[in-house]
Amino acid sequence: MRGCPVGTAFPSCAGTPDPRRQDAAMARLPGPLLCGALLGLVCMTAPGRAVEVRVPAEPLSAPVGKSAELTCTYSTSVTDSFALEWSFVQPGKPISASAPILYFTNGQLYPTGSKAKRASLRQNPPTGGVATLTLADVQPSDTGTYLCQVNNPPDFYTNGLGLVNLTVLVPPSGPVCSQTGHTSVGGSAALRCSSSEGAPRPVYNWVRLGSSPTPPPGSMVQDEVSGQLILTNLSRASSGTYRCVATNQMGSASCELTLSVTDPSKGRVAGAVIGVLLGVLILSVAVFCLMRFQKERRKRPKETYGGSDLREDATAPGISEQTSGMTDPSDGLLEKPPSAASVKTTKSKLPVVV
Repeated sequence: MRGCPVGTAFPSCAGTPDPRRQDAAMARLPGPLLCGALLGLVCMTAPGRAVEVRVPAEPLSAPVGKSAELTCTYSTSVTDSFALEWSFVQPGKPISASAPILYFTNGQLYPTGSKAKRASLRQNPPTGGVATLTLADVQPSDTGTYLCQVNNPPDFYTNGLGLVNLTVLVPPSGPVCSQTGHTSVGGSAALRCSSSEGAPRPVYNWVRLGSSPTPPPGSMVQDEVSGQLILTNLSRASSGTYRCVATNQMGSASCELTLSVTDPSKGRVAGAVIGVLLGVLILSVAVFCLMRFQKERRKRPKETYGGSDLREDATAPGISEQTSGMTDPSDGLLEKPPSAASVKTTKSKLPVVV
């Protein structure tokens, strides 16, 4: 038998290996070569093989109300410890926040969670390398990331998890139109349009209705993403009806808005005319009230004298009415006073009682 080279550590060359020589030989191996040797040793001694899960690389989509199928394939040596799980995580949340939809273990399928009544596996049991998830009557809340995970001890993991992104397509809801700004000649206005629902996100387009000329491009700026239309340097010709159309691949919806541009100068003239008319009306009412007051005053009876009933031109008691004719104011002459014999008094006519 040929001798072994000096310093070799192979077991066939020496009955009892020298530990110091083995350590020295391992120390002389390069780092990558040592890692590769250890990995190969683990692979040769492991009883199972790697778990490999494959899912579509492109995002999936499905119209609202329809069914969606999410394909998941895997390769492993299925044993009694084989387990499979589908779970769901909402957009913007980490994978650790996922919630289970269904899982298969011990030969049984267990749907769970809020989607349990609509979720099922197309292959049951899913032990043939394919586990396609079927989700019926998809809703906007079903949009998110779905996780397909396979666990099959003692097979060790290389890629036992697959991620599938699903988008539920929803047509745009009826948009709401609104306007802000100063709608006067020379001013600026912003017309806005927005839909509360729609997937993918709708784009917006403003058009002017009727035969009126379209505002010049320099005075009109439109943003199809935000749904905003900005009109500058307004004129009376800018007045009219504008329509906003929200569109995505599922359909479209629209709303309309009427823009009225006013002229400040005409507004001032109209205000002056209204002021004059209002002044005339107030003056007319005042004159009418004054005339009615004067008329009511004339209809009131004259006040009577509340003192003695005697008047300056009344005949004194006991004197005959003949004496009242002593003076005639019509002829202006002073007549001769009557004699004592002609004067009759009321006293002489009274009976004398003895």
